[in-house]
Amino acid sequence: MFIYPITPGFTDTDALGHINNTRVPVWFELARNDVFRLFTPDLDPKKWQLILARIEVDFVGELFYGRDVEIRTWIERIGKSSFTVTQEAWQQDAAGASNLGARGKAILVHYNFAEGASMPLEGELRQRLEQHLQPADQ
Repeated sequence: MFIYPITPGFTDTDALGHINNTRVPVWFELARNDVFRLFTPDLDPKKWQLILARIEVDFVGELFYGRDVEIRTWIERIGKSSFTVTQEAWQQDAAGASNLGARGKAILVHYNFAEGASMPLEGELRQRLEQHLQPADQ
């Protein structure tokens, strides 16, 4: 599992004082950089090997300005050429209890842009993904 801390900015809030729902998918993408580095260690877009096929986000609690948010990221499923990344946004309340604010999934495809086709997830690359594999029921 990867852990990515976010310090919300004032501009991340909405008129109700909560973190705006549009910010969470952006934070999830930012936290996926650790996964992206498994494919492209220097994050050079000219060497990019992934396309985003799907994202979904469920808002299950409130997130607030003034307290850090922890984005937890892991691989849930590995297919032939695609894999599912699951992410959660956690924040401690004033009493110190950790609360889940949002949960999301992204399906990414290993992709060859020059050929316009997906590529299999094999060998060392697949092994690197498997190191972060955590099934949904855990």
